[in-house]
Parts: sequence; C-alpha cells; structure tokens
Amino acid sequence: MLLDTPLCDFGWKAPDFKLKDADGKNYTMSEQMGEKGLLIAFICNHCPYVQAVAARFAEDTKTLIDEGVNVLAIMSNDYTEYQEDSPENMKLFAKQHGFEFPYLIDEDQSIGKKYGAVCTPDFFGFNNKGDLQYRGRIDDARMGDASKRVPELLNAMRQVAQTGEGPKKQFPSMGCSIKWKD
Repeated sequence: MLLDTPLCDFGWKAPDFKLKDADGKNYTMSEQMGEKGLLIAFICNHCPYVQAVAARFAEDTKTLIDEGVNVLAIMSNDYTEYQEDSPENMKLFAKQHGFEFPYLIDEDQSIGKKYGAVCTPDFFGFNNKGDLQYRGRIDDARMGDASKRVPELLNAMRQVAQTGEGPKKQFPSMGCSIKWKD
C-alpha cells in the first residue's frame, strides 16, 4: 500500500531509543546526535521506493555526515513475514549501497510506532537539540530520472545544520507501508 508521510510537526522532541544493528551492536539516539543534527530514516530492503532512492540516499548522507549531521537508518518491518528485510539481508543491502551509517533493527516495532513512521522511506530530520525540523522526501525525482533532481533532504538538513530550523515548505515522502506485526 502506497502512503505519504504526515507534514512536519516542527519542534517535536524525538524519544530516545536503544536499538541494535544486524551485528548486535547497540546504538542510542542521544549518543548519535550530531554536532549539527541527526537524520533518522525508516527504511527497509524490499520496498521499491527505498530501492529507487538508496544510492542517492547513501550519497546525500555521506555529504551530511562530512558536514556534522549524523545519520541512523531504522528497519521496523516484520522481517519474520518479509524475509528480504532480515538482519542478514540488511547487512547486504547496506554494503551494496555503501551506507556509512548504522542500520538498526526495531525488533518490537516500538520505535517506528513512537515516531509515527508510516512508510519506507520516512525521513525525520532533527536539529542538534533533538527538535524535529524536517519530515519530507529525499528529492523531487521520486521513482524517475534523478539526473536533474533537487536534493530536498540534503538541502533541508544543511539548513537545519546552519540555522537550527528546517524549511517551512516541505513535500511528503511516499513509499510502502511499514509492515506491522499482527
């Protein structure tokens, strides 16, 4: 099912969490807060929308990390029902696309629910105080030709890094619904 993300709730405080990556290493949101902010992306491996933007996402996040914005990706899907999203496949997907950030497993799906994540990809951009400043799409290319794209997520997070505030005009991300457990 195709869904759009809700509009940004500017200033919403992200709840802290502790999640593991596919190798069992723990990460907390608070420890990963970057000097200039934090981008949290709810993604998965099997969604065609994530697959379409994965290379662009890896490229844009390399730039953000170099500029002091940290990045975390979270996989909240029920991977017992969707084997393509299993921890082993998460490692392969991250390596295939050159992710330079932790890709975490939301085993009980509680973090996806606390954040109100609705689809993959779903991007949450926070300033360095943990205030939500971006809830939009990666760019204007969607599933199409990205050669002339406007990198909205990258531009927004650069603005957040410089000013602490995100752009007032944002376009929702769209993707496959998160696969919740029954």
